[in-house]
Amino acid sequence: MPAGATPQRAEEHGAMANILHARRIDPRVGEWLAQAEAIDEVAKANLRHIRRNFERTAKVPAKLATALAKTTSLAHGVWARARADEDVAAFLPILQEVVDLRKEEAAAVAGNADPYDALLDDYEAGATGAQLAAMFDALRPRLVALRAAILEQPAPAQLNQIFDEAGQLALSHKLALAFGYDVQNGRIDQAVHPFSSGSGLDVRITTRTSAHDPFGCFYSTVHEVGHAAYEQGIDAQHLLTPLGRGVSMGVHESQSRIYENQLGRSRAFTGWLYGQMRDMFGDFGIADEDAFFATVNRVSDGFIRTEADEVQYNLHVLLRFDLERALIAGDLAVGDLEAAWNDRFAADFGFAVDRPSNGVLQDVHWSEGLFGYFPTYSLGNVYAGCLHEALRKAVPDLDSGLAKGDTSQATGWLRDNLQKYGGLRTPVETITHAAGGPPSEGPLLAYLEDKFGAIYGL
Repeated sequence: MPAGATPQRAEEHGAMANILHARRIDPRVGEWLAQAEAIDEVAKANLRHIRRNFERTAKVPAKLATALAKTTSLAHGVWARARADEDVAAFLPILQEVVDLRKEEAAAVAGNADPYDALLDDYEAGATGAQLAAMFDALRPRLVALRAAILEQPAPAQLNQIFDEAGQLALSHKLALAFGYDVQNGRIDQAVHPFSSGSGLDVRITTRTSAHDPFGCFYSTVHEVGHAAYEQGIDAQHLLTPLGRGVSMGVHESQSRIYENQLGRSRAFTGWLYGQMRDMFGDFGIADEDAFFATVNRVSDGFIRTEADEVQYNLHVLLRFDLERALIAGDLAVGDLEAAWNDRFAADFGFAVDRPSNGVLQDVHWSEGLFGYFPTYSLGNVYAGCLHEALRKAVPDLDSGLAKGDTSQATGWLRDNLQKYGGLRTPVETITHAAGGPPSEGPLLAYLEDKFGAIYGL
């Protein structure tokens, strides 16, 4: 879109939001819901989704919904320019508008409950800020300690050569197929920031390449295949109904993260990937499969959440969760956000933010009003830890297949125990059913400490 088109685009977004809001709160929907009776489990679940969306939307005034759509559309453009110019001050005024509007929306929806919970519920139905804070408070000290212990040890080797784009894309396509991506109902393209979109019979993903870092291409592809496989794996009877999509952002993220990390970065699978890379690129300076496994899982300092390793990724998310929760509660002023970010980053990571694009301006989410979205990234990691523990118990010889590049035992188990149900159950019920117990941070921490303890000799 041309840079100068932002104001017009914002007006269009506002107009569309107003029209859609009116349709979503049509009184006839309320009348139909009052008369509807669920005859089976599927009907009951569909009605749960329809009723939840109708009741939530009805609490938000049309004028507010329109203002939110218009303002966040404008804010995205302002954020992009501010990030490019390293100018936090240029972004703060419109961020204040976004925060004020989202707080107004949260108050309308929450009533006497916690406003942040009302925003979180958009992405993870049933979750509360207090529940997540308790879970994340248990994660943080052990992650900080693990990070510190790792960084005291010698670092594994890094890749140090050019990897041609065509070879990266060819191997990333092979990886997508290895993880069960159905290219008859999906496609793979390139983008600056990888993403997955669509559902059912039309699911599309993107990846990216970097001449010096083929892992960015390979693991972005596997990550997005995890999202896509969830959508492709949902039972066909649920397509084009409220149950025909992933049930929540946290559950969705559990699929992308277990594909990418517990499976894709495992010792067994990286042994196979090492051979594939040597076939594609020749000798690239890593001596053997064990050394390659360490290189793939290398822990190093960095500012950027999306580039972080497994050990440090959640620390990035927890920082954002605490800050945005404080913003919505009114405990943190927008004008103090950059200083609060920089202080927290230094405390968790041990070094200072060097510029805003590596700090408070690095993510697009707040410009788009997505408060309550960030914690679902770490919640997805917690869910993935629980699922991985259950998967290993159910398929004790899992590594024998992974070592051959065959993920079918793992992806089949995930499809049969989680993916095919779509939105049939609530998020917590979905994970509990698949993992055999309620979500807990324990399995994720045990997995990280065992894996990285072995790699770094802790």
